[in-house]
Amino acid sequence: MTTEAKPKLLVLLGPTAVGKTRLSLSLASALHAEIISGDSMQVYRGMDIGTAKIKPEEMEGIPHHLIDVLDPTEPYSVAEFQAEGRRLIGEISARGRLPFIVGGTGLYIESLCYGFRFSEAVADEAFRSEMDRFAEEHGAFALHARLAEVDPESAERLHPNDRRRIIRALEIFRQTNTPLSQSPAAVKPESPYDLCLIGLTMDRQMLYQRIEERIDEMLADGLVDEVKALMERGCSRNLVSMQGLGYKEIAAYLEGEMTCEEAVTLLKRDTRRFAKRQLSWFRHMKDIHWIDVGGGTDFSVNFAKIRDIIAASMG
Repeated sequence: MTTEAKPKLLVLLGPTAVGKTRLSLSLASALHAEIISGDSMQVYRGMDIGTAKIKPEEMEGIPHHLIDVLDPTEPYSVAEFQAEGRRLIGEISARGRLPFIVGGTGLYIESLCYGFRFSEAVADEAFRSEMDRFAEEHGAFALHARLAEVDPESAERLHPNDRRRIIRALEIFRQTNTPLSQSPAAVKPESPYDLCLIGLTMDRQMLYQRIEERIDEMLADGLVDEVKALMERGCSRNLVSMQGLGYKEIAAYLEGEMTCEEAVTLLKRDTRRFAKRQLSWFRHMKDIHWIDVGGGTDFSVNFAKIRDIIAASMG
């Protein structure tokens, strides 16, 4: 009796501004792949500059999926990403092409690669409202501290400003008496895919410099006008989409809570911290082939190295 071969799945991950986009296009072209965005913010239409979204004219004819599929007013969850990702992997494979996830949202990518089961804890709106009020009265760090008491591993992975996920983790603990990090949802089963994970990294200071340069480019490209247009369309600051880096800081400036200079300084600081958390998340994942793309190594050398890894891993 023969067992059915697992679908092949290539993944390119790494922190923001490390250089995933250029490399992904070259790999997709060489490997007849279709790209699935592994970014929690690029699903939103009209949020282009702040998410560093690839432009249609830059895609080089390569199909890109899960980009511009929702309005910013619509919520989006990791469970929805996982379901859509599974569907796309099946469809792309059926076309005889290689499914290729590219992105930096660790939870989303890992959930799809390993088929996480999500907690069955139901939404408790009264509890969520109570936690929202607590955060408003006592601050984000106080709410984060409550999570750290019952689930330090999840608290380490979640930023104090990620109120929605912190409250969800507290909600799961309250209903199941089990930390999210130890629940069945957190158990990493064997991947349902013939998986090859490539991770890009570089010297931390070089990465931070690239982040700051990218933010300067975003501002020059019209980030402030993009955020202003979203707010004028009725996108309130408490939307999930408007909590994204670049959007919440510029929105605070536009509403007079800080100067533009202060907002940019905060954005650069928070993006550096975000990149650090991304790397921390990826370091916990297994089976990643890491490639250092800093230090002046020629693009073609890194490209050839990655092709060799993929060939050895996936055939």
